[in-house]
Amino acid sequence: MPNDKAATAWRAEIPALAPAVHLTVPLQFNLFSGEADSLPMEVPDASVAAELRIDDGITLVKSDDQSQLILSGYGLFLAKKSERLVVRKGKNVVYQFPLFRIHEVVVASRGVSMSSDLLEELCARGVRLSLLDSTGKPYALVTSPMLTATVQARREQILAFHDERSVALARAIVAGKLKNQERLLRYFGKHLKQVDAERFARVARAAGALRAAANRVRQVQGEKIDAVRGTLLGLEGSGGREYWEAVKALLVGRVDFQGRERRGAADAVNAALNYGYGILYSHVWGAVLNAGLEPFAGFMHVDRPGKPSLVLDLTEEFRQPVVDRAVIAHVNLGEPLNIERGFLELETRRAVAEKVMARLMATETYRGKQFQVRSILQMQARRAAAFLRGDGAYRTFAFKW
Repeated sequence: MPNDKAATAWRAEIPALAPAVHLTVPLQFNLFSGEADSLPMEVPDASVAAELRIDDGITLVKSDDQSQLILSGYGLFLAKKSERLVVRKGKNVVYQFPLFRIHEVVVASRGVSMSSDLLEELCARGVRLSLLDSTGKPYALVTSPMLTATVQARREQILAFHDERSVALARAIVAGKLKNQERLLRYFGKHLKQVDAERFARVARAAGALRAAANRVRQVQGEKIDAVRGTLLGLEGSGGREYWEAVKALLVGRVDFQGRERRGAADAVNAALNYGYGILYSHVWGAVLNAGLEPFAGFMHVDRPGKPSLVLDLTEEFRQPVVDRAVIAHVNLGEPLNIERGFLELETRRAVAEKVMARLMATETYRGKQFQVRSILQMQARRAAAFLRGDGAYRTFAFKW
């Protein structure tokens, strides 16, 4: 999600979407102050564009019949007036958004405040409020407790940790991740076949190794997750090494990428991946809460204070089709990734956020039908909840390549 203001156009991965539309705040001359005052401007649903950039720091992202409102900029104040979300700058009301058109409000910078009346209204309508830090990582996510008021899924989630359901879910997650890693390599590798046979062979070998690793994962059996976690992590780790070596081959000549680093990444590719994963986490976290699950009680990722292990578990199958694909495409299109004082610089963050959001809004086939990826996130979280309650199997999402 953008940090300061959203992008002006979607790029190569989503050519079907319309370019952003810019609006100008209306002004009137104040006879008493001698200055131009801004007038309140009601912004309806943006039916003509996928993204409506209303002002520096205020963006409405259109999706079907509802929208995501992204706000950043020191001094903004958000309030409720009748059936509208009102944005103030100083004492002036400058924008108003119909609440029934909004499905999520994202606060993407410091210095934004809001009224308790608005917060209550968002919770009553089931509108999620996400708050991001300067790197795009969510530090708070506010939803109504009534959205997760059914306790059965949480009870079964905790009990599942001590029986075979934990093994089945973790096994599916790891196999699904390896499968999507294989598919992403084949997706990008097919373009190398005619232009660089040696690199194509390296990528194809890695894809084959990932397929074999996924098959080995599916054979792992155990009575509870503690008995098999080490085996699953070992297979995931060996597959990950194959995968990132192949990604390095995909990016050679474009950027200096020496391999995957998670924390304290100094190179631009790893920083972009980490930034994109932060955006993805916030969406998965919201899906987990909406499904009535406990974010901090995972299976593959071990429990630690402050670690949303189930969110991390359910993120694994979406890393490749959402973030990895977005970042690799960005580099292969020759677009810059720049570091400034150890962090991605503003324009780079904005570009990466655009690409990740575009992938979340892209459609993929899921159970025989077309859905946006961010909707598939929600359905997968509900599918995990149903599995834990004893209703069917859990199958990971696999994207078409």
